[in-house]
Amino acid sequence: MNYYVNIGCARSPTEGWKNYDNSPAIMLSNSPLKYFLAKSLGLLNNDHIENIAFLRKNKIEFSDATQKIPLPDNSVIALYSCHMLEHLSRDGALKFLNEARRVLSDNGVIRIAVPDLEKVIADYNVNKSADHFMQKMLVNAPPFSSVKEKINLFVSGYRHHQWMYDEESLISILVKQGFRNVTVQSNGKTFIKEVGKLNLFERSEESVIVEAIK
Repeated sequence: MNYYVNIGCARSPTEGWKNYDNSPAIMLSNSPLKYFLAKSLGLLNNDHIENIAFLRKNKIEFSDATQKIPLPDNSVIALYSCHMLEHLSRDGALKFLNEARRVLSDNGVIRIAVPDLEKVIADYNVNKSADHFMQKMLVNAPPFSSVKEKINLFVSGYRHHQWMYDEESLISILVKQGFRNVTVQSNGKTFIKEVGKLNLFERSEESVIVEAIK
């Protein structure tokens, strides 16, 4: 079977594709007993409950793509990831790309969108605000000193950035991992022949988007 896959979809799954995310909330959404216990004990706030309902409705599956994408070798026609790679460490990013190569079929397409560091710096050069710059970078770790904060981190997962990319660095990491025809895409262009419901403009105003072929 051939698949179209969205990795790290969060609240933006692609209709008709297989959608994966590593949010711990997915494990609660897949376990009625664990969900019931967590809710009964008051460990879930309204945002958690709403998010779990969304995950269930959209059939989002759990995957830590730095460890294993739960699909066979050479089974994926197109693999899309939007604003996920920057949440991985450098080592985690390399492991994810190796997994992507494993599951992609020959001539399969990988499409990656990440926040464009060049655009973030350009914004800083206009606003000249270090506080605004750091907020846009999302590199400050969330607080988890209280029990409530620890529970929130467990349910929501770690959502801050661990690395940043521009065009050159994103192209470089894909080339080093053996991808070919590595190309910066813009204006809704893609190598993917059948995009279906894929949003080719998702967060494009703040992103650098690169595609490559296995």
